[in-house]
Amino acid sequence: MNYRHAFHAGNHADVLKHVVLLALCDALTAKPAPLFALDTHAGRGLYALDSNSAQRTGEAEGGIGRLLAEPPRDPLIERYLRAIRACRVEHGRAAYPGSPWLLAHALRPDDRIAVCELHPEEAGQLQANLAGDPRVAVHERDGYAGMKALLPPKIGATRYNRGLVLIDPPYEAQLEEFDAIIAALRDAVTRWPHATYAVWYPIKLRRSLQPFFRRAAAVPAKSALLAELQVYPDNSPLRMNGSGMLVLNAPWQLDTRLAPAVEALRVALGEPGNSARVEWLQAPA
Repeated sequence: MNYRHAFHAGNHADVLKHVVLLALCDALTAKPAPLFALDTHAGRGLYALDSNSAQRTGEAEGGIGRLLAEPPRDPLIERYLRAIRACRVEHGRAAYPGSPWLLAHALRPDDRIAVCELHPEEAGQLQANLAGDPRVAVHERDGYAGMKALLPPKIGATRYNRGLVLIDPPYEAQLEEFDAIIAALRDAVTRWPHATYAVWYPIKLRRSLQPFFRRAAAVPAKSALLAELQVYPDNSPLRMNGSGMLVLNAPWQLDTRLAPAVEALRVALGEPGNSARVEWLQAPA
């Protein structure tokens, strides 16, 4: 695996993913029962936007850079920006948190978190970045294998009936990645049916995603919600025009909270020809 997220940290796709992730964490922690969260493709958990990697692409300037310069007035985006500022208080003004850091930031003392990263160097950095947090277990392993091994979760005498699984792979081979995602979701939902599952996916040509959406809608979950942000027109298969989040077993009213946030991101980050949507693939009964 050659992908390094350091080149893309803080871009428009990260912004959407992390706004949705924090919205999910806040919705799930509104109930008192403890949670288990699994991040299947965790990366290093913390990035420096002044690094050579980030500076080489400059992608963060079109994402988190724009939002911090002109923050939209939306509660979910404001929540996300508070988390960014908290990370920078702790780690410096150029820091950007990955999803493992955000999970640790948003979840409670009684919650537990497992993070998987296959690449040895990234896994080592992840371990260092999360060191000292007893809630977090770092696994240097394939994320899909981690789903099979760790779900349904039991830690000590505690069985976790509720929780969150974030699947955010690098999509180095996109069609094969979708096959792996669907297989992992079918298996996990069968064994841990009450969890919420969130899948990030890139958008090049949206119509090419229709087979994935049809298969996702057939996974035996209670609901399936899409939240998408395209910052460029849907007319080039050679670049990432946008990205989306597929959420299975979405918390109550997540769609109504996400819709204005995604629209605000479209206005703040979009170039001419942009678009956004929050729609049910499978509405809750």
